[in-house]
Amino acid sequence: MANLKELRSRITSVSSTMQITSAMKMVSAAKLNKAQMAITAMRPYSDKLTELLQSLSASLEGDSASSYAEQREVNKVLVVAIASNRGLAGAFNSNIIKGSRELYNNVYAGKQVDFVTIGKKVNDIISKTHTVVANKSEVFDDLTFANVADIAEELMELFMNGSYDKVVVVYNKFKNAATQIVTTEQFLPIEPVAGEKSANLDYIFEPSKEEIVEQLIPKSLKTQLYKAIRDSFASEHGARMTAMHKATDNATELRDALKLQYNKARQASITNEILEIVGGAEALNN
Repeated sequence: MANLKELRSRITSVSSTMQITSAMKMVSAAKLNKAQMAITAMRPYSDKLTELLQSLSASLEGDSASSYAEQREVNKVLVVAIASNRGLAGAFNSNIIKGSRELYNNVYAGKQVDFVTIGKKVNDIISKTHTVVANKSEVFDDLTFANVADIAEELMELFMNGSYDKVVVVYNKFKNAATQIVTTEQFLPIEPVAGEKSANLDYIFEPSKEEIVEQLIPKSLKTQLYKAIRDSFASEHGARMTAMHKATDNATELRDALKLQYNKARQASITNEILEIVGGAEALNN
């Protein structure tokens, strides 16, 4: 009977866990729908703006070239690692940590590599072994363009004053609910496009090309960072929904297995009791 009691307790516990994971899956699915619509609507604008400014920057020469496109010898690198403030999202956070360490250990080995973390989970791990110059995890409390723009301005200032020669962003790019792609993008300096693309520009500029570049580059960089964080935000809910779906399925299988085990144990217990009664009756008759 003690065994049956233990099995009943485990069935109750697994059922409660299954209800929690199922509820978390539904919540993440609702949030994912909204986040997916936001990033899907924003991506074409951001990509086209970035492409245009890269082409314009590549076409400028000498003193006319933007200071944001200045190519320097890379000795100091700032990595912006974007993850989330919460767990229970499968490998979502650990993939960003792995990607950040890959940059530190291999891509920029031998150089000074510091971090800006966006997300408590990545900050908790990276800060133990690497230099974190800023933690901007609070941006997820109110994810607006204005709040992200403030972070982008700080990154731009660190590049412009020579604190860092290159700024790169590591984040999970949203593909679908089940797939998130760890992506590394160069934030600063602005990368010029291939010569053929920049040579094919046939536009009339008003005001001058130089003025347009200087006015739009800060906006483009802010938009680029906002897109990366939005991508990561949608990826987080997709990863969590998928993880909770798998957890619910596993809990269901475990509950069914425990119920089968319980029924077998209960049947064996009843059989033993019947045998004891029959045995006792036969002993009395004898």
